[in-house]
Amino acid sequence: MKLALGVEYDGTRYHGWQRQKNTQETVQEKVETALSLLASGPVSVVCAGRTDAGVHAFEQVVHFETNKHREMHQWVFGTNANLPSDIRIIWIKEVPENFHARFSAAARYYRYEILNRWVKSALRRHHVTTIFNPLDEKFMQQGANYLLGVHDFTSYRAQGCQANSPVKQMHSIVIKRIDDKIIIDIIANAFLHHMVRNIVGTLLPIGTGEKPPEFAQQVLQAKDRKQAGATALPNGLYFKGVYYPKEYGLNNLDAFMPFSDAIEKNLVSKQTCL
Repeated sequence: MKLALGVEYDGTRYHGWQRQKNTQETVQEKVETALSLLASGPVSVVCAGRTDAGVHAFEQVVHFETNKHREMHQWVFGTNANLPSDIRIIWIKEVPENFHARFSAAARYYRYEILNRWVKSALRRHHVTTIFNPLDEKFMQQGANYLLGVHDFTSYRAQGCQANSPVKQMHSIVIKRIDDKIIIDIIANAFLHHMVRNIVGTLLPIGTGEKPPEFAQQVLQAKDRKQAGATALPNGLYFKGVYYPKEYGLNNLDAFMPFSDAIEKNLVSKQTCL
């Protein structure tokens, strides 16, 4: 039996999602340990997208296989009872044998939150990145618009990125301000290592007026990581959700709906790789 589940976590005290060979605590290790108790045996999970140290998730999606039969609510409550308070299983569902949390994903959604004021927050210090200089979110949006569509995102990938192809399809980048917070919502078919943080790092000098909106396009066309801005800090980044083809019957976030037809169409002939 194959089960998929949604995982919400605060990544502040973890060394990223992926289990490490050393003694560093990771989200994957905590989830596998808790699930193994419910499954009465070792469990290994596969995630939709690995997150770095300090990165959070509203709805990471993972799958695992087990021969243990329990009611779905028992899996949720039982696993959560054995998890630390900063990790929670928010849903679980049986899926077809051909489902794969990573390779079945057709699009992913990340959010980056910036606190734009002249003092840091006592309450949100681990969940936003603070930028002291005033930012113009309209200029940042103009720069982000150059990244929409299918592009080679070499300039926006980390040096050690292991993805087979730098070509990705950017469905949407929406930047909005709510009081002193700027929220950047990004949806693409897949992301390169540090891609979101490097995009944000490139949009920041546009927001401060140091660079024109066209800077984002110039960086894109350069296909050179050295031309982009500094990698933004991880604490403002959230894995927001995953879009899966309708055949799997998983609930998708409303944010994907305007792009669902395009996403489904791309599944017929994939031009990019994870």
